[in-house]
Amino acid sequence: MARYTGAVCRLCRREGQKLHLKGDRCYTGKCALDRRPAQAPGQHGKGRKKMSEYGLQLREKQKARRYYGVLESQFAKYFDMAVTKKGVTGENLLQILESRLDNVVYRLGFAMSRAEARQLVSHRHFTVNGKPVNIPSYLLKAGDVVALKEKSRSSDKFKAVMEANGSRVPPKWLDLDRNAFQAKVVNLPAREDIDLPIEEHLIVELYSK
Repeated sequence: MARYTGAVCRLCRREGQKLHLKGDRCYTGKCALDRRPAQAPGQHGKGRKKMSEYGLQLREKQKARRYYGVLESQFAKYFDMAVTKKGVTGENLLQILESRLDNVVYRLGFAMSRAEARQLVSHRHFTVNGKPVNIPSYLLKAGDVVALKEKSRSSDKFKAVMEANGSRVPPKWLDLDRNAFQAKVVNLPAREDIDLPIEEHLIVELYSK
């Protein structure tokens, strides 16, 4: 499975905002963006110039990719899927990204970051409709039930994560039962259900060139 293996704090500095790629570390003083908020990575980071229209569109696409941990080819595939669906292309794109299994695991509080959720899914800790699924990019549908496997529920790791995320409120399109360690996808998210600061129309403009 291809994935980014570089320094993730560098990605936040490049986008100029927190992407929350390191879980709870992003909320502490150790966050690289808090220590060097105005400097992009690299030797020319201090000399960032005003961006062109294309530059703004590209940065928005890169930011969205990095939020969800998706590589370029897969992101382009999702865009093609969004174009063929009924509705607004940009909103369709975000809906597809949100419905990834690794993102849903993160949204439910079973992991501290999307990267950790991706690893946990790959290690077969979760089931969808009672069947084990180890594909982080698996796209969920309305009515699907995501559950933590029975033998994983007693793990100290999951107990600690669930306790740490106890106050996190899952999005309204997911019906979480903490006692049963499972959740149902009530419906696919609408744009107002997605709290990420992404201007999806810029991404559509980029791919429409």
